[in-house]
Amino acid sequence: MAATESSLSLPPFSLLILARFSASIVALLVLTWALHFKTSFYSHSSSQEDLIYAVLHPLLMVIGFILVSGEAILVHRWLPGSRNLKKSVHLCLQGLALACGIFGIWTKFHSRDGIVANFYSLHSWMGLICVSLFGAQWLMGFLSFWHRGEVRMTRIRILPWHVFLGLYTYGLAVATAETGLLEKLTFLQTNGAVQKRCTESMIVNGMGLGLALLSGMVIFAAVLPKHQMPHSKSVYSSNKLHS
Repeated sequence: MAATESSLSLPPFSLLILARFSASIVALLVLTWALHFKTSFYSHSSSQEDLIYAVLHPLLMVIGFILVSGEAILVHRWLPGSRNLKKSVHLCLQGLALACGIFGIWTKFHSRDGIVANFYSLHSWMGLICVSLFGAQWLMGFLSFWHRGEVRMTRIRILPWHVFLGLYTYGLAVATAETGLLEKLTFLQTNGAVQKRCTESMIVNGMGLGLALLSGMVIFAAVLPKHQMPHSKSVYSSNKLHS
């Protein structure tokens, strides 16, 4: 019976496939952009170390922060097993995403231009707010997971806020990435380093569209009501009558 209830909480299988496919496309695009077009991230006069940190920033923030946190949100929908197992896997994945987000921001702090020079735009402000909210959200989930002696009504009241803040932070992370892509591409095109119609522009724009599509599917899967099949209801009713 436990296995049947676990399978009932899953969203449509096609939605998970589309979400994973979109995440794979986004990961491929950001890897291609960061590794194949490295000269777009730093000038030729920069050191090799600065170039490495500049390339690491989009990789960590998109793949490590957004894609991993999106997978953590989907854990409660596709992972079979007990509720405690799902919560522990969710917590670990979110912790990994948080670590990538913190390290991704640290790569900008590490720049030779200094801290203030890298935190002047809407993208940078949104990034700091997003990672700060994500850290507070993860800490609240961590404390809640290890302190299970709380009053049940208190946990029930906190859960909607935990879900809301989690989805809001995820959406904010995607919006922050979109502003970063727009800021970078506009800067490159203004300086004449990249043409408006070229392979790199298509890759960056495609990445933005992929992130928008992925975020919609992840959030939809998270808020999708749990479905019960008529057959499972009849089986449950018959078992209850026999008992």
